[in-house]
Amino acid sequence: MAICGNIGCGKTTLAEMLSKHFHWKAEMESVEDNPYLADFYEDMKRWSFHLQVYFLNSRFNQIKRIRNNKTSTIQDRTIFEDAYIFADNLRESELMNKRDYECYLTLFKSMIEHVQAPDLLIYLKADIPKLVSQIEKRGRTYENAIRLDYLMNLNAKYEKWIGSYRDSKLITIDMNSTDFVHNHEDFAQIVNRIDVEINGLFS
Repeated sequence: MAICGNIGCGKTTLAEMLSKHFHWKAEMESVEDNPYLADFYEDMKRWSFHLQVYFLNSRFNQIKRIRNNKTSTIQDRTIFEDAYIFADNLRESELMNKRDYECYLTLFKSMIEHVQAPDLLIYLKADIPKLVSQIEKRGRTYENAIRLDYLMNLNAKYEKWIGSYRDSKLITIDMNSTDFVHNHEDFAQIVNRIDVEINGLFS
C-alpha cells in the first residue's frame, strides 16, 4: 500500500498513523537525510537532476526492501510520482534540461520493469492554501523557498495522473475537509475505507 500527494498534504503523518493502527511496516520518504533537498529549493535548475536521481534510487531501494519483506508495508510516496509528477514538472517548467531529463527517464524505465503498483493507492488531495498552511506548520526552513506556482503545477500533474490511474485500487481523500490527526472520526473513516478495499467489509 502507498500514500501519494503533493508536498505538505499529510502523507508522512498518515503513513505513521496507519502503520501503528494496522501494525504495518512503514517506508518513509528520505527527506531529512537528503543531501540535495535544501540546495534544490535554493536553485531548482542547478540541482533538479541530482535531487530526482537521489529520490529515484531511494524509492527503488524501498521497493526492493518491500518485495523482500513478508510484512505488510505502507509507503510514503511512490516511484511513479517521482517520474510522472516531479521530474515531468521540472522538465515542463524548464528547470531540468532535455539531456538530464532523458537520462533520468532511461534510469526510471530500467527500474520500472522490476516494479509493481501498490495493492492500494491512497491519494491525499489538497488545495494550495491547505498545502501552504501545512508546510508552514512543520517549519522546515528550506521549504520557505517553495513557490506557489510550483505547488500549483504539481497539483495539476497529480489531478491528471490520478484521473487516469488504473494500476490498482485507489482511495481519494479530500484533505481540505479532513483532519485525521485531531478528529478521531476522520481517521476512523479512512481506516474503514481501507478495510473495504482490502477485505471487502467494515472493521
